[in-house]
Order: sequence, then structure tokens, then C-alpha cells
Amino acid sequence: MSTLAASITIRPAYADDELALGRLAALDSAAAPPPAPRVLAEVDGELRAALSLHDGSVIADSFSATADLVALLRAHAAAGAAALLRGRRGRRSRRPAAAGAAARAPRRARRQRVVHRGG
Repeated sequence: MSTLAASITIRPAYADDELALGRLAALDSAAAPPPAPRVLAEVDGELRAALSLHDGSVIADSFSATADLVALLRAHAAAGAAALLRGRRGRRSRRPAAAGAAARAPRRARRQRVVHRGG
């Protein structure tokens, strides 16, 4: 079955993927799987490629056409890193400095009310 009609899954690696990663490393003639954290590419449920988010190293099934899968893994990793950076910058810049100071003010000071009773 060609990869155009196949189901492709891009997902993070989990602890129970270690055995499959070891097999994939052997197919790629690598000494070991790339360092964690990793993103995996599966075709019809079979692991075909893995990318380390730590150093960008890749292992892939040398008996399958995997160049496009590796490109997908790299694009997925780049998009995830960009979204993470956008999210971090956005959180810092959303709260003005004055609002932050008011939020840190002592609780008692925020509750003080002046009550005027006519009399």
C-alpha cells in the first residue's frame, strides 16, 4: 500500500515505545534510538520514523520510503516549538504591570471600604 493512501500518525513517544524504537534503530543501523523527548511517525500503526526534539537526530525504517515522513516530523516539531514560544510570550505581555501590582497587594488593603453614615 502506498503512503498516499495509508494512515499516517504523528505523535509523541511514550515509555512503552522503547522496544519499537530499539527495533527501528536496528533497521537504521543506529547504535541507539535518539534521545528523548521524541516525536514518532507511524504508517498504518507501524513505527517508521522518530525525531528527537532534544537534538534533531532521526532514525527511520531504511526498507521504506521515509523521507516525506521525516519532513513531516520536522515540520511538526517546528510548529510545536513556534506555538510554545508564542504562548510563552503571550502570557507575559497580557497583564499590564499595574494589574500585576494590584493583584499582589495585601488582601486587607484591597477590601478596605469607606462607609459614610449620615447622622
